[in-house]
Order: sequence, then C-alpha cells, then structure tokens
Amino acid sequence: MRQYSGNRIGLGVVGAVLLGAGVYAYLRGGGELGKGRNTKVMEADLDGFVAAHPLISWGLALALVLAAMLATRWLFMALGWGRLGNRSGTGTALLCVGLKDVDGISRTSVRVVGEDRLRLAVTCPITADVGAVVTKLDREIVGRVRRDIGEDDMGAIVRVHVRR
Repeated sequence: MRQYSGNRIGLGVVGAVLLGAGVYAYLRGGGELGKGRNTKVMEADLDGFVAAHPLISWGLALALVLAAMLATRWLFMALGWGRLGNRSGTGTALLCVGLKDVDGISRTSVRVVGEDRLRLAVTCPITADVGAVVTKLDREIVGRVRRDIGEDDMGAIVRVHVRR
C-alpha cells in the first residue's frame, strides 16, 4: 500500500508559503510592518486602476476563494477523509489470492461500507484477459470475500480499472 506523503508534504509547504505571503502583505498594507517606510503593496498607477475598476478586485477575491476551496478539498482527500467505508485487510488478501494467476495486477482494495455493502477495486494491465478476471471475480472471489468478511447477502460493487 502506497502512502501519499509527498502529496501531503507538498500541500503543507505550499500552504505555509502562501500563508506567510498573505500575513506579510496584510501587515505591510496595514502599516504594521515597516513604519517610516513606504508601506504600499501596489504601485500608485496600479492602485488607481484597481480603484477605478472594482470588479477586478471582486474577481480576484472569488478566484482566490475558489483556489482555497480546491486546495482544502485536495488536502482532505489526501488525508483520506470523504472516502466511504473501512479498509479490510482480510478481504484484500483474499482478493489477491484469488487473482494470483493474473499477471500485472497493480492495485487491489476491499472496503466495507456500513454493515451491508462491499466495495472491491482491481487495477490490471491492458494485456490481462479482462473477461476472465471479471468471470473469476463474479463466480469465485466476490462470494468468498462476502462469506469471510460478513454475510452472503451483502451487496458488492466491483470496480475493474484497466490501465495502459
């Protein structure tokens, strides 16, 4: 199982730099930083242009809010929030054992959602016989995973992803 620590570290670094730049601009623009010096953040001609066209400021503010919302969603997804169910190591192991004769399976996972549903995910290469994989999943593996994890009447969603 691969941990996405690089993704989290990158988000943390970018967030810290943006937070620092925002605090610096706020303090400098408010006159708290650098008293006695020119505390303007923008040049005089740019300042006058923006003051004459207030929609530019609103558009920039909206774009920054949307960017912040996207970054927050990215962080939550990187942390694993918003995913349904809990991972099942036993189910993933059964899935891997059942698909051991298929070469190139790169990713498998089994999640238990609530008490009555399973989510199975398999990623296989384009060279694999997808029909055989689906048939094997349908006839053998899903039933075995259902029996060992919960009940035979659990609903199951199987996602087969074929990568290039």
